[in-house]
Amino acid sequence: MGKSARSSPMPKSAAVKPPRISGFSYVRPLGSGGFAQVYQYEQDMPRRVVAIKVLGEDLATASDRSAFEAEADAMARLSSHPSIVSIFSASVSSDGRPYIAMEYCPESFRNRSKGSPVPLEQVLDAGVRLSGALETAHQSGVLHRDIKPSNVLLATTGRPVLADFGIVSLRGQMRGEGTSQAMSIPWAAPEVVSGQTSGTIASEIWSLGATLYTFAAGRAPFASQDGKRQTQEKLQERIMRAVYTPVPGATGYEAFDAVIARTLAKQPEQRFASMREFGAALQQLQLHYRFNVTPLDVIESAWVTPPSAVRGVRGPTISTVQESSRAQKRAELAQQQRRDRTDEPRRSPSALKPALIGAGSAVAVLGIAAVVFALMGGL
Repeated sequence: MGKSARSSPMPKSAAVKPPRISGFSYVRPLGSGGFAQVYQYEQDMPRRVVAIKVLGEDLATASDRSAFEAEADAMARLSSHPSIVSIFSASVSSDGRPYIAMEYCPESFRNRSKGSPVPLEQVLDAGVRLSGALETAHQSGVLHRDIKPSNVLLATTGRPVLADFGIVSLRGQMRGEGTSQAMSIPWAAPEVVSGQTSGTIASEIWSLGATLYTFAAGRAPFASQDGKRQTQEKLQERIMRAVYTPVPGATGYEAFDAVIARTLAKQPEQRFASMREFGAALQQLQLHYRFNVTPLDVIESAWVTPPSAVRGVRGPTISTVQESSRAQKRAELAQQQRRDRTDEPRRSPSALKPALIGAGSAVAVLGIAAVVFALMGGL
């Protein structure tokens, strides 16, 4: 879970200390960025391990609150996709810091490779899954705007999932000032590096292509080939030139290079038109290399709640459970019925005597009539 694009972070002393959050028990830190920290907690009910992203500032203004809600809403709306990290809840901790509780992923795709090339079969599988996730986001009016290797995590099942919509753009509404500068340069498109745009579908296709190249090559596509540390200015210059270098030291990667080179075309219109088209091209590569073809999962926008569906200021959740529960009402009804049966007037033995005498007389009369009938039948 990468850093979130926010304004100024809290002091380091305040940021290091994990907050107390109702219903969660702190376990350990997972990572931190310039604007947020991520911790591992254990949720009390239901019992499970979660990752909690804590922003390094409180919601002092309406715009801060709107930005926080935008990120939480974007992730929640897309959580049904199998390749997007699921969000469980979002609120404010006891010390005033906003947080988002989400699916815990034990490691990132990048850390598993530890800078070494990832097998091509795994790269293509991840590419198809992430293409479907981003196509779903784009159809829902959401741009991620920080696609990079460290934001591709591995779920407990081992599947790659996309995390950190912290620099999200909702239908053209930017999260705030400075978000374009928060884009990770090694995987940013030329038009983003130059400041022409802070994010488009075309720039996201570039970023995903650059991320897949990094997995396959063990380094970013425009990083220094000699492995030496480079200045940001030099890296930006190479990105702006956009001269593609095939994956070094790989045999038989020509088809893969052709597809990735298209995603890293300098002119946006020369790239794939959509993530769906990019994902389909990756599936064709899987067929070409005789790998199993990964399904391209795309959740249609009609099934994802649009941003305009939630309006107004939201506050604490108000329970709809009444003070007198249904179980209590059933117990009270049963007790009332018992009281009613107890209060019913009981007949005394003296009151029953006339009834018993009358009943006995009736039986005697019937017996005599039966005898007379029998005698007449014998005549």
